[in-house]
Amino acid sequence: MLEKEEIVSPNLEELKNHYRSIITLLGEDAEREGLLKTPERVAKAMLSLTKGYHIDPHEVLRSAKFKEEYSQMVIVKDIDFFSLCEHHMLPFYGKAHVAYIPNGYITGLSKIARVVDIFSHRLQVQERMTLQIKECIQETLNPLGVMVVVEAKHMCMQMRGVEKQNSITTTSDFTGAFNQAKTREEFMNLIQHGS
Repeated sequence: MLEKEEIVSPNLEELKNHYRSIITLLGEDAEREGLLKTPERVAKAMLSLTKGYHIDPHEVLRSAKFKEEYSQMVIVKDIDFFSLCEHHMLPFYGKAHVAYIPNGYITGLSKIARVVDIFSHRLQVQERMTLQIKECIQETLNPLGVMVVVEAKHMCMQMRGVEKQNSITTTSDFTGAFNQAKTREEFMNLIQHGS
């Protein structure tokens, strides 16, 4: 969802040097033909994977904020995301489901997915990412309530440590009208059954 522009950063050269050193410290020959361009590729990849630090998610929502009297639940579900766990800098990935109940204002539906992308393109933990998405929508749109559910697989659990390949972690957070169990149940039913 974030633009695919070429990553330009004043830190690129320094990052390349650090990755060259890391390759050497791991016991490889950084001058080997197959590894010559790896430090630059990894540096550019990391800049791309963390570009969410340089985009204001509140501004993204405000850029498509419209006065509208609709007051029923708005759900954007199955938003694919990829992020990096801040503990091991390994990927975690999955789907986010976001609902809000407007209070005089709505936003463009694609902007909800962009907010997910912005927060996922940072070094993260799933719990904080869930909270940040919820808070951003609540603060910017001031709806009657927001609920966010994130389901993810964590490579730090699949590739190392306990090596459990099929585990899924689910986090949720909510405000306002979603404090009522009936409203939360409606949202959960809608994201699970596709109505």
